[in-house]
Amino acid sequence: MSNQETSPLEDQKASNYRWMICFLLLAAMAINYVHRQTLGLLKNDLQHVFHWDENGYANVVFWFQAAYAIGYVSFGRIIDKIGAKAGYAIAFTLWTLAHTFTGFASNIVQFTLARVALGLGEAGSFPASLKAIAEWFPQKERAAAAGVFNAGSNIGAIVAPLVVPLLTLTFGWQSAFFVTGLASMAWLIAWQLIYKHPSQAKQVNAQELALIQSDPADTSEKTPWVKLLFVKETWAYAIAKFLIDPIWWFYLFWLPDFLSKNYHFDLKSSSVAWFAIGLPLVVIYLISDVGSVIGGFVSSTLIKNGLSVNRARKITLLIFVLCVLPIFFVTQVSNMWAAVLIIGIATAAHQAFSANIYTLPSDMFPRSAVASVIGIGGMVGAIGGMIFSKTVGAILQATGSYHILFIIAGSVYLLALVVVQILSPKLEQAKL
Repeated sequence: MSNQETSPLEDQKASNYRWMICFLLLAAMAINYVHRQTLGLLKNDLQHVFHWDENGYANVVFWFQAAYAIGYVSFGRIIDKIGAKAGYAIAFTLWTLAHTFTGFASNIVQFTLARVALGLGEAGSFPASLKAIAEWFPQKERAAAAGVFNAGSNIGAIVAPLVVPLLTLTFGWQSAFFVTGLASMAWLIAWQLIYKHPSQAKQVNAQELALIQSDPADTSEKTPWVKLLFVKETWAYAIAKFLIDPIWWFYLFWLPDFLSKNYHFDLKSSSVAWFAIGLPLVVIYLISDVGSVIGGFVSSTLIKNGLSVNRARKITLLIFVLCVLPIFFVTQVSNMWAAVLIIGIATAAHQAFSANIYTLPSDMFPRSAVASVIGIGGMVGAIGGMIFSKTVGAILQATGSYHILFIIAGSVYLLALVVVQILSPKLEQAKL
């Protein structure tokens, strides 16, 4: 070989197959949120079918979140044992079948049980997604990847208000569950065909594999699940989730109702009303999508520019804490589009904040424990959602006003950041 020649590996650029995996995770999250938001969009329509008041509706949400809490912590451990591929396939199949069969419910008990099964399955999505991110991305890219796949939640929240009311107007409320459920199964086929561990994927070249594996090697020891409960880094993540997750549930399950009541839309009365409330929801979640992606890339960019992981994550979190604050005043805004802008900025800030919170387990724990920590945090977050759902139902039943609820929604992010700082001031590896 002459001095002018180089090896094929030296000439070859790194492949980017890891972003194909991220796109698959984004698609699954979009499906997840179409299924999840169907209830919020049909709240008033199904009230006439199942005869619930504000407290009754809150109870349906409560039992969904109770199942979600159980499923989250269970799937977190299962996925650490069997891997992201098999774990996600099981979770996706369970929640999709539950969503589809909701259309057969003929009374409130059957409907609630279907939502319980949905919660159990959907709980596996984030542990599996973040386990996959930890396997496929180096630490410096994980927040960006989390922001991208988490944008799927907003895509789902955009698709749902366009598709679900139209199906309901045309074919009845049952079709909203049947059509969106059966169409989703295509993702499961793609997941089974495409997902592999990076070292086994032929599409990953040596350069990309070296990038994926560029972080220091993890310990090979498995960490007992119970042991994770006694390290403060677990609770830095879990308490943050307890505080912020209920706010996202609130937006998903009550935002259509807030818009319809405050700005006088009946979601199902006509195609005009459907468009009038559907469009504001689309705008809100489009803004949220931008926030999700930007939030992840902000901290990843700061790390690439030389800041420590600790400083990059927390500076980013503080930026988006400030972006949430205008939500305090949204109930005083008479112009709908001004309210939509304020809510959109708040939901975008939530997603940006969440994208960085989601990276904390992979920042502080070995890969073998990531899904378990995520499961614990998700369970605690769902418990927070259960408590807040009952609170929302009680406040709306008593006052009919959303004012107090939006004050709470604007306050919790700063508190979450303070908790993270107190429990993990340097985001150091947990001492297991």
